[in-house]
Amino acid sequence: MGNTITETRFELPGQTGFYSGKVRDVYFLDKQIVLIATDRISAFDVILPRAIPYKGQVLSQIAFDFLNATADIVPNWVTAMPDPNAMLGFNCKPYPIEMVIRGYLAGHAWREYRDGKRSLCGVSLPEGLKENDPLPQPIITPATKAQEGHDEDISREEIIAQGLVPEKEYKRLEEYTYRLFERGTNIAKSRGLILVDTKYEFGTFDGSIHLIDEIHTPDSSRYFYAEGYEERQQKGETQKQLSKEFVRQWLISEGFQGKEGQAMPEMTDEVVNNISERYIELYEKITAKPFVRENTEDMAKRIEQNIINAL
Repeated sequence: MGNTITETRFELPGQTGFYSGKVRDVYFLDKQIVLIATDRISAFDVILPRAIPYKGQVLSQIAFDFLNATADIVPNWVTAMPDPNAMLGFNCKPYPIEMVIRGYLAGHAWREYRDGKRSLCGVSLPEGLKENDPLPQPIITPATKAQEGHDEDISREEIIAQGLVPEKEYKRLEEYTYRLFERGTNIAKSRGLILVDTKYEFGTFDGSIHLIDEIHTPDSSRYFYAEGYEERQQKGETQKQLSKEFVRQWLISEGFQGKEGQAMPEMTDEVVNNISERYIELYEKITAKPFVRENTEDMAKRIEQNIINAL
């Protein structure tokens, strides 16, 4: 296993601010930001006690590829990738919501449906669906963006009524979300995968809407293997998937869902290595390129120097 990077504490030229999220460290430089994907991993809105080798590199490189592959649909925030773990771009003002879109009944949506709910974020769901069934058409189920704790489901009507996003701009976000999901679905299909659900985040820069953060990565998306999907559904078997959901399922099996009083299970070397290999597998599957493991001897120094050289 390679070494990991769990935090950065750089002093970059022109730095005006710093924010450390669940996984990323963000450096503010007036009209620019530097986004560094660390090897931290979170699930159920809890940062797990051990980092995952190469995870940050995987996330950054997949996101960079997909941002480039969708730039004709909507402008995005990235201007350069000075390091495999870092991206440089516009300092956009983010909208306070995530645009979650689902093509299949899986994960959170399935758990809500299983518990009897037939409406998710104001969107009605038909009776008779099984876990991982395709939905009649993709649906958008937005969520609020919590700085701490859990993101919360919210409806289109609530977003507009609360003034979180003006109605005209929200309609643009919906349009972009459907088009991005269609593009991601087609790319995934060409690689033998099914894009089950994902989320997009948007912001504004110089008065125009930009796609921000990451897209179509295993942290923001769920993928099934297309081969054998129908057979597994007919038999009621678990779908073979490439996403962070397998981490959540492992935690659930160990009695942890981020709730008060629950103890975090031990993350053995075997568990950590398995998660790392799954992330690399997704990279190779979704990009159709071999993953090149970067030198991890002194990652912080490498990342910092590459960023400074690019500024």
